[in-house]
Amino acid sequence: MSAHKIEPAALVRAFKAFAAAIGKDNVFTAAEDQAAYSDHYAADDTLHRPSGAVAPGTVEDVQAIVRIANEFRIPLWPISRGKNFGYGGPAPVVKGSVVLDLSRMKKIEIDAENGTVIVEPGVGFFDLHDFIQSRKLPLWLSVPGNSWGSVAGNALDRGVGYTPYGDHAARICGLEVVLPEGEVVRTGMGAMKDSPNWQLYKPGFGPSWDTMFCQSNFGIVTKLGLWLMPEPESVLGLNIEFDKPEDIGWAVDVVAPLRREGIIQQSPSFGNWMRAAAVMTRREQWTTPGKPLDEGVITAIRRQFDIGWWSLSVRTYGPLDINEATLRHIQKAFNGKPVLSMKTTRWAKGDAPMGTPESGTPISFPLANANWYTGRGGHVSFSPVLPARGDLALAQFRRTKALYDQFKMDYHASFSMGERSMTNINQVLFDRDDADMVKRTDGLFRTLVDDAKARGYGEYRTHIEYMDLVADTFDFNGHALRRLNEKLKDALDPRGILAPGKSGIWPASRREKR
Repeated sequence: MSAHKIEPAALVRAFKAFAAAIGKDNVFTAAEDQAAYSDHYAADDTLHRPSGAVAPGTVEDVQAIVRIANEFRIPLWPISRGKNFGYGGPAPVVKGSVVLDLSRMKKIEIDAENGTVIVEPGVGFFDLHDFIQSRKLPLWLSVPGNSWGSVAGNALDRGVGYTPYGDHAARICGLEVVLPEGEVVRTGMGAMKDSPNWQLYKPGFGPSWDTMFCQSNFGIVTKLGLWLMPEPESVLGLNIEFDKPEDIGWAVDVVAPLRREGIIQQSPSFGNWMRAAAVMTRREQWTTPGKPLDEGVITAIRRQFDIGWWSLSVRTYGPLDINEATLRHIQKAFNGKPVLSMKTTRWAKGDAPMGTPESGTPISFPLANANWYTGRGGHVSFSPVLPARGDLALAQFRRTKALYDQFKMDYHASFSMGERSMTNINQVLFDRDDADMVKRTDGLFRTLVDDAKARGYGEYRTHIEYMDLVADTFDFNGHALRRLNEKLKDALDPRGILAPGKSGIWPASRREKR
């Protein structure tokens, strides 16, 4: 048997063994199942189509599946809920892989006093939100813009949210992991039997492994510890509009020191006018197909939604008197600046719930932007990280906008402000039924990667189709990081069965696929 080819006869035997181990009702091999676990936003969803899926219900089921996959050399592609749309959804890098669907694993264990939770991969943001609300616990989630995915899966893929706990990966504290040969380990203090500190102290003793399982194919996370935010006394905010595209430069220079100093504790995001237009309307309402969105259209969109060229929402969390002082400090930083408008928002404990992501409430409507075009919608995101400097933001905007124009695509971007960096999130919306647009989308994405690499900017996450492309940009010392990842991969997964190709990490038997 070839070490790198998925043998049809071995696949048949493996599926029989999976059914015997976890029940035939939890094994999915029909054509419609293969389609369901494909990339729903791909122009050609057959390129990464799996051969089927298995859905374990327990950690022991996961171990059994992993051992069978090793026996028959069948590649597995673990997913939590498969909702990572725009990055490949449930689809694997290697066509024909078996999707390991963990969505049946939905246990929640919460420590209300310490504000921690242990979730299994199938727990979604709505699940955890309802769990907390039904028990009237004084805890808030941090949620991403599209919140129908997995709490654990989003944190492991370094997803982000809107509150001070919005760096989800940074809030991980303790994992349970099934390794590629079936052994179960717990990280941090969880490596000590019955430790009460598993979700309280991150490092443990010796090397810390939590982050090694983020965006990697070194193991299957079956339990994830997470810190939750205590419900604040108040949330005050500013909604700021900027009139000109060039305002992004000076505005970033106002916000960046406030983030570094901890005055602003969440990651505010500058979004251009397309962020509202693509969610609330469709392109055909503004112009005819094939015609660019000129200044007249942009002005009409801005007038309808009463927004600037860029919009920024800043929120402060905590005791009311501290928040009021903090908000005054932030307003003062904008004194004398050409702000188009600035409106305040206020919530205090006892008020009606805000029902917004800023208060940890899950939402899903932003995904409506995939319907921007008339045909079947799709999108990919290009998100390089760069230093938090206004001149670099302005230059990044100008170059990226010019490339969008060159490839005849609609510019849809934001700049999310981290503590020391900013992430330029560019959404590329396209019509999957338009072959020429699909080709232009691919060309734009690859050109954006080259443009960022020339300046030393790397992406923080990417679509399955581009994982090798992005991994190749991390090239210090002849791709020393990739070689380190490969050494770990070969040591932990000698048969190369777990998510080959994820994040550009290939096992020895498949390295020629890179």
